[in-house]
Amino acid sequence: MERVDDQTVKATVTIQKESRGEQTETIEVYQGPEAEVKEKIAAYTQSKDGEAIEIEIRKKIKVSLNAKSGTQTTGMVTLTEADGMVSLEAHINGLSEGTHAIHLHETADCSSEDGTSTGGHWNPTFENHGFWGSTDGFHRGDIGNFEADASGHGMVNFKTDLWCLDCDDPVKNIVGKAIIVHQGQDDLVSQPSGAAGARISCAGIITE
Repeated sequence: MERVDDQTVKATVTIQKESRGEQTETIEVYQGPEAEVKEKIAAYTQSKDGEAIEIEIRKKIKVSLNAKSGTQTTGMVTLTEADGMVSLEAHINGLSEGTHAIHLHETADCSSEDGTSTGGHWNPTFENHGFWGSTDGFHRGDIGNFEADASGHGMVNFKTDLWCLDCDDPVKNIVGKAIIVHQGQDDLVSQPSGAAGARISCAGIITE
């Protein structure tokens, strides 16, 4: 199921049936409000009792990064969930050349000029700050560092099974959190945030 925009999702249902030694495949695609699509899928699959059913569930959220702290740093972030994994792809512009940090913060509130309205790092497991996967602990929002080139462009590709999009698990659900890009580099040691400097771009992860 793929989120097309803030209120629309797209789902693909594949039905496989074998009759007299021949296998046939039927594909149905549904698009519309999420609740309506789920109802249609349930009704359709219930009518196919005994047939092999494959449902492709894919959620996608796109959010825009807005400049903060007097900078011109903007960009676009795409979050996609499929097969139990969430991937983040970010394209960021207006950066100074070099290393910058990117994190998830507690609240999808980018209203303040300096981005502090988002709160601290998202840390639902109450761990120390550190590099992702550290045995000494890390925040679920500790994405890490990335490089910006001489033109001011940076790109981030990140993937994890410790996140979900709009699920019922508060330790995994990143909807309602914020993406923050920092002016400096995360030293991956300083507590609680890695001393990464000013918050220069912000996006709230929201579905409506």
